[in-house]
Amino acid sequence: MWLYLGALVALYHLVRWYRERQVVSQLQDKHVFITGCDSGFGNLLARQLDRRGLRVLAACLTETGAESLRTQTSDRLETVILDVTKSESIAAATQWVKERTGDRGLWGLVNNAGISVPTAPNEWLTKEDFMKILDVNLLGVIDLTLNLLPLLRKARGRVVNVSSIGGRLALISGGYCISKFGLEAFSDTLRRELSFFGVKVAVIEPGHFKTFMTNLENISQGIQKAWEQASAEVKDIYGENYLTRLIKMGKIMETYKNSSLSLATDCMEHALISCHPRIRYSPGWDAKFIFIPLSYMPSFVTDYLIKLATLRPAKAL
Repeated sequence: MWLYLGALVALYHLVRWYRERQVVSQLQDKHVFITGCDSGFGNLLARQLDRRGLRVLAACLTETGAESLRTQTSDRLETVILDVTKSESIAAATQWVKERTGDRGLWGLVNNAGISVPTAPNEWLTKEDFMKILDVNLLGVIDLTLNLLPLLRKARGRVVNVSSIGGRLALISGGYCISKFGLEAFSDTLRRELSFFGVKVAVIEPGHFKTFMTNLENISQGIQKAWEQASAEVKDIYGENYLTRLIKMGKIMETYKNSSLSLATDCMEHALISCHPRIRYSPGWDAKFIFIPLSYMPSFVTDYLIKLATLRPAKAL
């Protein structure tokens, strides 16, 4: 019996491997629009797809980032300045994409732009702190996607939403995980709706990569600012030493990360060019072997294990 079971498992993986290796045709004629290309995943993916021969439309937040990207890529790649928190900027970028894709439509949209600061205990934060992250990571994604849907339907293309393992398991306080949980829900409903039109939707759920902690100084400053705006009562409950230890923990986390960004961008590329893309990709050893298993455990077990690694306030019970 075990022999037959092993054979079935092996056959399943063989068929899956074969299907996932099939690539769509005429890549050189396909346009892909990527947000957040100044640095990190977006920058690497833009260069990766450009080398693959696709027509990359790269959205950057700054002209400096756009100019730097253009010097590293072919003449096929074009850039545009985009702030996903501003509807007028999204409308202008949408028109820009229409002019370049013409009757072919847009093959791929990669919603990569995102921020993680400010991150601190919820009681230290204000509504505006939460909205700052939600505007970029969730509302901006929704606004841009809705604007580009007619072009994606025309090409029967792909939407690739860059979420996080924090969209499966809330590991940190603040707006980051909230935005990623929301992005997962948006992706699920969008996938089902667009399946009627031949458009596929994939979600990338990276573990802890160095882009999340690219600027540790900014994260430390965000924590410090959140502490300063907290009430006297909250400061007394947590204690001054909590702030110091929290910043120190952030520095320690910097040493435990997936250093190869291509683990994530390879998943994004596969979601765009494979004939049979996956619904979810979870790049990173920590995502596969720690956080996803944790997300399936009973809540009381997950809570206990996460609390073991969580700082304890000075006046905790």
